[in-house]
Amino acid sequence: MDFKFICSTWGMESLTLEEKLKKIKHAGYDGVEMGAPINNMEREQTKILMEKLNLLFIAQQWTEGETVDEHCSSFEQQLKRNLELNPILVNSHTGRDYFTVENNIKLLKYTEKISKDYDIQTTHETHRGRFTFSAMATNVYLEKLPNLELTADFSHWCCVSESYLEKQTEFVENAIKKTVHLHARVGYPQGPQISDPRAPEWNDALQIHLRWWDKIIESNRNKGFNLQTIAPEFGPVEYMSTIPFTNLPVADQWDINCYMKDFLIERYQ
Repeated sequence: MDFKFICSTWGMESLTLEEKLKKIKHAGYDGVEMGAPINNMEREQTKILMEKLNLLFIAQQWTEGETVDEHCSSFEQQLKRNLELNPILVNSHTGRDYFTVENNIKLLKYTEKISKDYDIQTTHETHRGRFTFSAMATNVYLEKLPNLELTADFSHWCCVSESYLEKQTEFVENAIKKTVHLHARVGYPQGPQISDPRAPEWNDALQIHLRWWDKIIESNRNKGFNLQTIAPEFGPVEYMSTIPFTNLPVADQWDINCYMKDFLIERYQ
């Protein structure tokens, strides 16, 4: 199995596009995860730069709108833009936690059809606010939609359930079997992101997530996957906690994600 480590551009908003991509490449990442720019010229520039730097592209999408039909439309609009940059897969934040199961299924069937029409693999990220907001809720869709594939970010589920999912093992195991892409962030029962995975006080949380990630790797190896993509995705302020009265982050987001990349390279390669 070949491992490719992907860098999200989340938290790099102060840099130009070229500065972002060069920094990502210089840090040893294999690719970038982001949404294609809406502007045509910026999108073309992004394509040229990624090809020049030999960076893989994972397309990040967020379905939007007031109705399920609007979410369907937004998915296809973003997909068409992202396809211009030749993504290896699409990672979608899909639906809403307050949509009915029937409406989310309507949306998911539409994303499956459109993805098949355009010959691109789409995974759906486990994320608060979306149809995948909890382990139990996600399991409902996994049982009803056999072709559903996930991007696993179980940190959200820890936060939603205020636990390390000890009593939801079956749901987590089912999600692991359907995971394609992995977001390597560590959560805990009171939040989706610990302050720093290098800190000894967070070792228990890290080890719990590592066991889940190990199972994902093992599952995909057993299925004969040739490629495993992993994106360390610790977020910036305000996702990251701050020092009171300063608005300064308690740790360095870039350093943490680079550390996690190097840690997982050593663990899996």
